[in-house]
Amino acid sequence: MKVFDLGCAQGHVFEGWFASEDDYAQQRQRALLTCPMCGDGQVEKKLSAPRLNLRSAAHEPHAAPGSAPEPAQAPDATEQQMHAAYLHVMREWMAKTEDVGQRFASEARAMHLGDVPERAIRGQASAQEAQELAEEGIQVLRIGIPDSIKQTLQ
Repeated sequence: MKVFDLGCAQGHVFEGWFASEDDYAQQRQRALLTCPMCGDGQVEKKLSAPRLNLRSAAHEPHAAPGSAPEPAQAPDATEQQMHAAYLHVMREWMAKTEDVGQRFASEARAMHLGDVPERAIRGQASAQEAQELAEEGIQVLRIGIPDSIKQTLQ
């Protein structure tokens, strides 16, 4: 398994996992690679440090006296991890909910009243509709979803 640091033309950096260097090249040639943050198809392999596991299970987790400390993660690594986690959660949520579009308020109200079976839904509602639903005791969570998340990614 090869793990490459990839980047799009918009400056987003992310990891790609491939069976081999050839697998990466074939996917790139067939335009199968897209940025998970913005959907950009201009994906390039970035320079990355090799990942070496020099410790064995027999060694203690503490560094030997006089050895160099492990390098800290780049400042943007945490941000990238947060982006990846956000994308993962949003895609899972979208896969498990039904998009009812502009009918969100009426569908939520119908479920609340027992007119239709309850199910996980998502859609659009105005601020006024969301407030009215809340006043009726119907819980609504407002979430902004980037368009790139709405597309299927490999």
